[in-house]
Amino acid sequence: MTLKINGLVGGYSQVPVLKNISFEVRAGEVVGLIGLNGAGKSTTINHVIGLLTPQKGSIIIDGATLMKDPETYKSKMAYIPEIPVLYQELTLREHIDLTIMAYGLNKGKAWLRAESLLKMFRLSNKLEWFPANFSKGMKQKVMIVCAFLTEAELYVIDEPFLGLDPLATRDLLNLIQSEKKRGAAVLMSTHVLSTAQEHCDYFVLLHEGKIKTQGTFEELRNVYQNQQATLTDIYLGLTQEVTNHG
Repeated sequence: MTLKINGLVGGYSQVPVLKNISFEVRAGEVVGLIGLNGAGKSTTINHVIGLLTPQKGSIIIDGATLMKDPETYKSKMAYIPEIPVLYQELTLREHIDLTIMAYGLNKGKAWLRAESLLKMFRLSNKLEWFPANFSKGMKQKVMIVCAFLTEAELYVIDEPFLGLDPLATRDLLNLIQSEKKRGAAVLMSTHVLSTAQEHCDYFVLLHEGKIKTQGTFEELRNVYQNQQATLTDIYLGLTQEVTNHG
């Protein structure tokens, strides 16, 4: 499984937010999309999930594109948005049933996995609840359960830690690691750089819609020429450099 982004130019109007972005996410790899607010992280993700159409360039999952084979493209991916999106008139149980139907999963097997995820995120006794009863953090957990229920080949996760308590954050990170071991690919945008440093295998550093640099943590340290630097040091140093020279 590989997500390939080649020469992506795009945004919300004729003036592009993203300027020639290229990187890959491979099977069994967690790629961190790093950047300050407005760097282009969510815009990149919105192109990957098909909410935005590229002005130039291509996005390919295992040879499938959204234009030529939307069904195959979408079936390989599960998405967790920054702000939870739930159906107000559906219970938690109905959200799970809807996910199982949408992905064409085996109902018995999928419900076994759902029960394990519900237990992990302490939602087992909330199956008959409606979204109006949930806090923001609980809504986020519902999105996580529905996404990881699918056992997708690619997970696209946008700022997942907002609103999660420390226990849920730990559980999500453990879940990402276990899916990575299964061979799933994960693209995760975050500005919690300490967490990204610990849990991502590869980093794409965005600044003002361009890739400032990309690589493993060791490769980023070499670019920054400091083997003791944290990801925060590297990101702030490289972006400061751009600002000062701008």
